Amino acid sequence: MLNGSIADKFLIFALPLAFTGMLEQLFNTADTMVLGRFVGKSAMAAVGNNAMPISLLVMLLLGLSLGGNVVIAQRIGAGNEKRASRAVHTAIIMSLFMGAILLAAGEALTGLIMNMLGVPAEILPMAELYLRIYFLGLPALAIYNFESAIFRSNGDSHTPLYSLMVAALLNIVLNLLTVVVFDWGVAGVVGATVIANYVNAAILWRKLRHSESYIRLEYRKLRYAAKELKEIIRIGLPAGVQGMIFCLSNLVVQSAINSLGADVMAASAAAFAIEINVYCFLSAIGQATTTFIGQNFGAKNIERCFQITKIALLSELAVMLFLGGLTTLFAKPLLGIFIQDAWIIELGVIRIVYVTLLQFLNGVTEVLSGTMRGYGYSTPPAMIALVTICGTRIIWVYTVFAAAPAFSTLLLTYPASWAITGAILFVVYMRYRRRLLSRFVTPVIA
Repeated sequence: MLNGSIADKFLIFALPLAFTGMLEQLFNTADTMVLGRFVGKSAMAAVGNNAMPISLLVMLLLGLSLGGNVVIAQRIGAGNEKRASRAVHTAIIMSLFMGAILLAAGEALTGLIMNMLGVPAEILPMAELYLRIYFLGLPALAIYNFESAIFRSNGDSHTPLYSLMVAALLNIVLNLLTVVVFDWGVAGVVGATVIANYVNAAILWRKLRHSESYIRLEYRKLRYAAKELKEIIRIGLPAGVQGMIFCLSNLVVQSAINSLGADVMAASAAAFAIEINVYCFLSAIGQATTTFIGQNFGAKNIERCFQITKIALLSELAVMLFLGGLTTLFAKPLLGIFIQDAWIIELGVIRIVYVTLLQFLNGVTEVLSGTMRGYGYSTPPAMIALVTICGTRIIWVYTVFAAAPAFSTLLLTYPASWAITGAILFVVYMRYRRRLLSRFVTPVIA
C-alpha cells in the first residue's frame, strides 16, 4: 500500500471485500430461505420482524471496528510495531467487551424490543425466541468484525473472505440439518447461525495467533491502551451511529413504500435484494479507501493519499456505472429469480432504474467519507451524511411524495439525497485537503 502503483493494488484489495459483503448477504438470508421453504410464512415473518434491531447492532459493530481499522493502519504505515501491536490488542479487548455488553443488554431488552416493534401475537413466541438465541452469538459477531478490521488494516482482505466462506457453508448445512432432519424450526435455524458465527470468529482468532506480522495476537499483551482506545472510539463511534440512524431513517421511506400497497412492497423487496449486492462493491471501495489512506497517512505520504482518493473516485464511477448498467439491462430476468408476476417485475424495474443505476452518486459520499476517516477525521463526514441524507429523505417523504404519491416520486429521494450529500462533502474535503497541504507540504522559496 505504501509503494509502487496504486490502482491495481486498490482493486485487488477491494474485490475480496465486495465478495465478503455479498457472502454476508447470503449468510443473512439463508435463515429466511430455509424457513420459507421448510417451515412456513409465520416463521419467515418472525425472522423478518427482527431485521431492524439486528441491523442496528451490526451497524454499530461495523462502525466501531472501522475505527480499529484506521488506528491500526496508521500505526503500521508509520512503521511503529509497538503501537500497532497495542492497537491490535486494544481492538480485541474492545470486541470482547462490546460483545458481552450487547449480549447482556439484548437479553434484558428483548421483551421491550418486541413491544416496540408491535409484533403480532401469533408470531411473538417465535420472534422472541429467534432474537434471544441470536443475541447469544453477539460476542462472536463483535470479535469477527474487529478481527476482519485488523486483517484489512494490514492489507489482507482475503483471509476474512475465506473464513466467511467456511462459516456460510457450515450455516447452510446446519440450517438444513436442524430443520429438515431434526425439525427444530426457528430455534434450529438461529442456533445454526450462532454456531457458524463462533466458528468464523475462531478461524480468524487462530490466524491472528499465528501471524508473523504486526497484527500477531499474544495473550500476554492482551490489555487495552488508553490512547489507542480513545482513538478507536473517536473514529469508529460516529461511523457506527451514522449507520444506525440510516437504518432508522429508512423506516420512514419503507413506511411510504408500504402505503403504496402489497405489489409495490413486493417489487421493492425483490429489487432491494439485487441492489444490496451491487452496493457491496461500493462499500468495498469505501473501506479500501479508508485502509489505503490510513497506512499512507501514517507514513506521512500526503501526496500519495491524494492520489488514492482520485483513483478511488474513478474506480467507483467505473465500477458502479458498469454494474448499474448491467443490472438495468438484465433487470427483468434478475427480478424473475425472486418473483414471477409480470406487473410486480415492472415495478421492480422502476426501483432498479432510479436507485441501482444511479448509485454511482452515492459513491462520492462513500469515497470521501472513507478518505476522511482514513485521516482520522471521522465525525464531520458522519454528521454531514446524517443531516443531509436522513434529513432529505424525511423531508422528501412528507413534502414531495405527499404531493405526488407515486413509486417513482418516492424513489427519487435516494439520488437526490446522495447528490446533496456528495456535493457538501466535496466542499468539506477540499477545505480539509488544503489544511493538509499547509501542514505537511513545505512551500518552495524561489
